[in-house]
Amino acid sequence: MPSPAAIRNTTDGSSQAPRLRRDFNMGTLTDLPADSTGPRGDERSVLQAIKQAGYQGVQGGDRTIARELGLGWSTGGRVNQPQEADGFARSCREQGAEAGTLHVGWGMESDLEIDRLVAAIIDASHKHQVPLYIETHRATITQDIWRTVGIAQRHPEVRFNADFSHWYTGLEMVYGDISAKFDFLAPVFERVRFMHGRIGNPGCMQVDCGDGRGLTFVDHFREMWTRCFQGFLSSAKPGDFVSFCPELLHPSIYYARTIPDGHGGRREECDRWAQALVLTRIAGECFSEAQARQAAGGKRASGGA
Repeated sequence: MPSPAAIRNTTDGSSQAPRLRRDFNMGTLTDLPADSTGPRGDERSVLQAIKQAGYQGVQGGDRTIARELGLGWSTGGRVNQPQEADGFARSCREQGAEAGTLHVGWGMESDLEIDRLVAAIIDASHKHQVPLYIETHRATITQDIWRTVGIAQRHPEVRFNADFSHWYTGLEMVYGDISAKFDFLAPVFERVRFMHGRIGNPGCMQVDCGDGRGLTFVDHFREMWTRCFQGFLSSAKPGDFVSFCPELLHPSIYYARTIPDGHGGRREECDRWAQALVLTRIAGECFSEAQARQAAGGKRASGGA
């Protein structure tokens, strides 16, 4: 029996060269504090501001308004049992989502249970003709690099949504030879087609990166993102794009850190809206580096881990 085809890249069907698309995860705007520079107002006003900031699509939010404004639209969800994959894919297709990202399982599954979940997601993606990307996330089947590389090796058709902060912090990737870990993760990097842009340091998974320069942990993320973009470019066809979608979440779920505000209260460590723009700029630089590496035959054109 022939192997199933790979989950397809996200595409707009155009003749444009393969590209990075700068998207925005609407969860970043949840509970923004009063001192944030992020957009305010009704859904249309917020989406207009997102577009004016240079973003080309959103994950979440009002899909009808997003489309009216010329923004792409994707969604996300969770699959705990194999039979749930078909319903999620059908919903994505009915809503016209360009792609769907997924938290899968709870991290306690055997390899056999993982294989059934992943096969069901691949089948549902093909059946409903919508790309489904499994997210690298804590408390799911992709919670560690060993299991996730195994998934990629047993199911080469799978494709991922990368949120590497879960590994970088949770697995303390800097403890040991991080370059060796990057090389070990090649089967995953090669299969990333969507990215939740979040950067963590070895102790905290969502931190203020300033302007993104001069920080070793940021450089590590640059290298991971660049390798992912190389993987995308190696298979991409005209019209294909890879979404970079910063997702910076709020303190009430223990993502954004808070610090004393000097007046007896606490404030968020950084402005999540402004930081999302920094991460998006970094992603653009990584994509340019990936293009340069591809032109150089896959070798590093500059920098590196």
